[in-house]
Amino acid sequence: MLNSIKKNTIYILFGLLSSGFTLAETKAAEPVRMAAATPMLVEGASKAPIGWVDFCKANAADCASTPAKAARVRLTPARYAELDRVNRMVNIAVEPVTDQELYGVEEKWTYPTGGKGDCEDYVLEKRRQLMAAGWPRQALLITVVRDLKGDGHAILTVATDKGDYALDNQADEIKPWFDTGYTFIKRQSQIDPNQWVLLGDGINPVGVATAP
Repeated sequence: MLNSIKKNTIYILFGLLSSGFTLAETKAAEPVRMAAATPMLVEGASKAPIGWVDFCKANAADCASTPAKAARVRLTPARYAELDRVNRMVNIAVEPVTDQELYGVEEKWTYPTGGKGDCEDYVLEKRRQLMAAGWPRQALLITVVRDLKGDGHAILTVATDKGDYALDNQADEIKPWFDTGYTFIKRQSQIDPNQWVLLGDGINPVGVATAP
């Protein structure tokens, strides 16, 4: 069944999801896992990744935004379940393929419309689907990290009143940011997605964010 699902588009999968289809209802039904109250440490301003800059040139409407107040979503069990389903469904829908294999370039951020993509493409799709479901843009932050192998990687960080959670194509389970084992480098500002901020190390979180 999973092989046939992978051949369908992401939109078909989310159509199934909205009609009641879930991959792992037992996971989604688990109580909300409380993250520590300490948010990520923001250490200052940073440059936006070139992948984001190029993505915005090709998708101007998706990057156009007015600076807004930082927001943290109230993480109810229903909201947690929604994050869980979106993370799992996009992970199933998209086949991991490098940009070099797909486009013949080292780095290209785009939506995985052909059902294939790398980590940034998973993140962009999860962000798009959650925004379409009513999640505020200020709480959905593209984040650049070093993964467990030390390689560059991208995840979607979701800012909630229970802490910051990571949606990751390398893991179906949603985790508090500091439980990923990743080294956090930078992410979008909550105020303006086209501004980026430097982050502290997620392996040993310390301090409190001084700026969104």
